[in-house]
Amino acid sequence: MIFRIASATALLLAPVPAFAQSQQDELDARYDRALAAGYKALFLCGAIANAERNGVNRPVTSVTAWELTGVYPAIDPIVRTLDHRIVRAENGPISHVEVDWAEDMPPRFAKASYKDGCRLAPIGLAPGPAETDLPPNAGIPENFPRLPDGAPAFPPKISLATHRRIFAGPVEQAFDGTYGEGARTTAVVIRHEDGGFSRYAGCCMENAKEYVDRLQGFSKQTPQRTWSVAKSIAATLVGVAVHKGQVAVSDPAVRDAWSDDARKQITIDQLLRMASGRYSDTPGNRTDPLYAGGSTIEETATDWPLLYPPGTTYRYANNDTLMAIKAISDRHEDFDPEAFFQQIGMKGTVAETDWSGDYILSSQVWATAEDLANLGQLYLNDGVWEGERILPEGWTEYVSSPSGPQPDGAFGYGAGFWLFNKSDGIPPDTFAAMGNRGQYLVIVPSRDVVIVRRGEDPVGSRFDIVSFTRDVLAALAGDTAEE
Repeated sequence: MIFRIASATALLLAPVPAFAQSQQDELDARYDRALAAGYKALFLCGAIANAERNGVNRPVTSVTAWELTGVYPAIDPIVRTLDHRIVRAENGPISHVEVDWAEDMPPRFAKASYKDGCRLAPIGLAPGPAETDLPPNAGIPENFPRLPDGAPAFPPKISLATHRRIFAGPVEQAFDGTYGEGARTTAVVIRHEDGGFSRYAGCCMENAKEYVDRLQGFSKQTPQRTWSVAKSIAATLVGVAVHKGQVAVSDPAVRDAWSDDARKQITIDQLLRMASGRYSDTPGNRTDPLYAGGSTIEETATDWPLLYPPGTTYRYANNDTLMAIKAISDRHEDFDPEAFFQQIGMKGTVAETDWSGDYILSSQVWATAEDLANLGQLYLNDGVWEGERILPEGWTEYVSSPSGPQPDGAFGYGAGFWLFNKSDGIPPDTFAAMGNRGQYLVIVPSRDVVIVRRGEDPVGSRFDIVSFTRDVLAALAGDTAEE
């Protein structure tokens, strides 16, 4: 027995043959090209089709300069070298986007839809003929002339001095690198009880006399991918279902595959708090097969095993958010993110799905900066919009409460939202939705302030949202001193 164990150990420790390693390197390189092609197809489709849905133009040059630069190191050198085709239906709108990646395989492609944005096809599936569900003449040609949105109006209760102080201070500095070397801000929106401010990359400064720079292509109608801000949107949609009486956060998120093991104990609350106890294979749970490979949520996120008792360990994971939404969408046919978006004026927002139709609400939502500000306003109102209750009473306190296991680092975590409860100079009730590449929605209930910062920050750079929030709040607080 000792000999057999020793022999087995020796086999495990034996060096991998050179031919096997060479084959693995070849497979990895091919997989990276497939992922790069899927990433490019999905982002070209999402950025252009969702912008056109809102009536604005995103040239390919703009998407290449912003969304397709500074991406994951494994695919960044590849993604911009791959040939692509934007295929339109006869009446103008995008049907799908194709990207070539291998001579012996069909192109990767993402298919556009008016209601659900773009969805990425699995590797190896060939695109069909051009077709669309968009209405006639909805597409916008590449040379579509676009005018600036105009300078932000002076709200009647905010002094001219404060307006100038905000723009000359933190808002302007958000675009000049003050809050992070290499960070690239595309939009800032600030809402206060007495008014609001906005500024967009390549758009309109206070004089409002110049046309939009089409190579930048950002305005208040331009959607961007929210990345993990979508997790906070997912938590909000759970709140909508709770208010309807469809679910309680204490309910188990029972899957058929979990019915005979300990995973049946996992609750929706634990999923929202990243405390399921399940394994995930990478820090941050990158989920490349789903996000760029064309796999489905059912294939990618459901079957990871349990490593810790549910509710005892914090582990940030896309899989947990995806399972929280599956717990509702699989049981209720009226689960409809678009209806919620329309209800609170997020009319430029689209929640995209996987190829099988499940919503990828861990990342894949496109929204304008103004739409995210509306979401923040809903939380300032504790779930009431124009007199109608949409979220349960106390939902703001629920999502911003650190009642579960907490992450290490500068931020706490609630239910789908990050917490600024450790940040000096910022009210401790401040909470935020935060996403990759610098997507931030900051909500400060005690100050009645919403701050949105959108960006396309390259890998390796980071926007200092804590300092920016502190400076915006200080600038707003200085109003009475100057009156």
